[in-house]
Amino acid sequence: MLLIHLSNYAIRQNFDKMINPEIIELIQSRLSLTITGTKPVSGGDINAVYCLQTGTGGKLLLKLNSARRFPNMFKYEQEGLLAIANSNTIKAPSTILQEEFGNDSFLLMEWIDSMRPTPASLHNLGTQLARMHQNSSSTFGWDTPNYIGSLPQSNNRHTTWATFFIQERLQPMVKLAFDNGRLTVKDLNNFEVLENRLPQLFDEGTPSLLHGDLWSGNYLIDTDEQPCLIDPAIYYGHREMDIALTTLFGGFGPSFYEAYQQSFPLNKGWEQRMDLWNLYPLLVHVNLFGGGYMQQTRNNLSKYL
Repeated sequence: MLLIHLSNYAIRQNFDKMINPEIIELIQSRLSLTITGTKPVSGGDINAVYCLQTGTGGKLLLKLNSARRFPNMFKYEQEGLLAIANSNTIKAPSTILQEEFGNDSFLLMEWIDSMRPTPASLHNLGTQLARMHQNSSSTFGWDTPNYIGSLPQSNNRHTTWATFFIQERLQPMVKLAFDNGRLTVKDLNNFEVLENRLPQLFDEGTPSLLHGDLWSGNYLIDTDEQPCLIDPAIYYGHREMDIALTTLFGGFGPSFYEAYQQSFPLNKGWEQRMDLWNLYPLLVHVNLFGGGYMQQTRNNLSKYL
């Protein structure tokens, strides 16, 4: 998820009392295995995340959240992970069970042992993401909505990126921020100016399969130095969107960008459009956290007026 404020969960032995034991029983029954212990791992502000130790010595990852507050969140996440895996370009964890149980929704998936990124692994990430972006569609969007962080994300199909970016990305977030008093009438007018100018600021290109939320917390490097994408907010969009988000909170390192450019070169002037596309994740942060993200959004916007 697009969250840079992470909550750490205390490590406990054996079974965590916050997990409904009936969910553990359900998993054991469905999979015909024994779970011998659970351990909280670092997760976001939305989900509780656990490592499940099985009787065979293997591990599974369990994510839990409120079925009422975040309807279908894990259903959409499972769809996104499957779409990435089916592209046969880059790894995504396999999902095992996705269900609702009482007030809880849960997603059970493959556990991936990870290591710190190296230049070689980031090179692999750049190459494989470029290959994923070569998976295309006739329109921009996706067949279902999903989530960006804890916020609903609309993915209605459009024939142009400009229309999609305006109607499905900018306008919903701008309206929400204005309704909550985080943007002013002047801000609304400035976004309207941008919307009118947008088609002249970039080349349309073809829709690419995007991760949709590609900040540094949403990929892993496995112990074979292979990248693995997690927590997607997937749709077909302009591929510069994924690249822009990698730059928003510090960048992925030179070997990532070099490998991507070698595999699938970006259009001329792409560096000057990163702040344009990052208006969307910044607006998401405005709506989730407010504060300093408001001024950063205004600074980015002013560059294109």
